[in-house]
Amino acid sequence: MSANVLEARALLLDMDGTLVNSDAVVERCWRRWALAQGLDPEEALKVVHGRQGYATMAALLPDRPMEQNYAENRIMLAEETADTEGVVPIDGAPAFMASIAALPHALVTSADSSLARARMTAADLPMPQTRVTAEMVGASKPDPEGFLKGAADLGFAPADCVVFEDSEAGIAAGRAAGMRVVGVGPRAAALSPDAHVHDLTQLRVETAADGSIRLHIDAR
Repeated sequence: MSANVLEARALLLDMDGTLVNSDAVVERCWRRWALAQGLDPEEALKVVHGRQGYATMAALLPDRPMEQNYAENRIMLAEETADTEGVVPIDGAPAFMASIAALPHALVTSADSSLARARMTAADLPMPQTRVTAEMVGASKPDPEGFLKGAADLGFAPADCVVFEDSEAGIAAGRAAGMRVVGVGPRAAALSPDAHVHDLTQLRVETAADGSIRLHIDAR
């Protein structure tokens, strides 16, 4: 198989930064939080992407009780769900989602169900029938639990799945799950995924005679 083609049986899709560009909202909310904690917002934003909020808070304030992180995470989720200004699809996401609609795929996101639905709706993207959201797992990415659950829910072995991710935490989670990873966007470029695309316009999806999925990657 060509280096520009990946073969899979199922696809596991992160949301923020992979299907949906929500950076404007994430940065607005987390800058406010960081300033309220007396932290440098720019340093805080380096660890925000890909993780559940409580895990980000724990990384930035390691001596703080987790109960406080969980409580503030609930507030953060409500703020992010209410703010969809600037939420748009990643380039190529609508066509990509249409091309995999009849194929085994799942959303695996650090957002909870309400936030995931708000952002997918704001970006006018279809919500996958199979999804793993924050409240369905006990551990945040980079723990592989979410991706392993997504594979199990679809009925496929981890080695048969390809993960689409943009963040360091997400790519680490995919690798820890024993899956191949397509990195999407600028954050992923330096993280050595199995393949990298600037956006989803670089992907063409083909279904083989045996039912397998072939991902053709347009190298640029």
